[in-house]
Amino acid sequence: QVQVVEYGGGSVQTRGSLRLSCVASGFTARAYYMSWFRQPPGQEREWISTVRPDRTTAYPGGEKGRFTISRDDDENTLYLQMDNLKPEDTAMYYCAADPQALFQLSQPLYRYWGQGTQVTVSS
Repeated sequence: QVQVVEYGGGSVQTRGSLRLSCVASGFTARAYYMSWFRQPPGQEREWISTVRPDRTTAYPGGEKGRFTISRDDDENTLYLQMDNLKPEDTAMYYCAADPQALFQLSQPLYRYWGQGTQVTVSS
């Protein structure tokens, strides 16, 4: 059974850091397009980053910014390092996976999704 499960959310103060994990099971993460999305309260889901099977990464506007995506093939796990967090980063964060991603990586059309992990940043 293909499954992705997110971990690592929580409450943090402004300028703090968090690292989210997405544990993949039932498939090999390195063979999939693996992405992070987030959905702030009352807003649409928005794309954060993707790591492709060839380990290249993609970010909005082509720039990494405060968030860094990575993949540990031995652990079959996707990570999102978030630094210098701001209150506007408060959202539910989701991991997504797709074997082919025959769409723009920023579109929420991935085949598999986790249940999400909540990140709350207080000022």
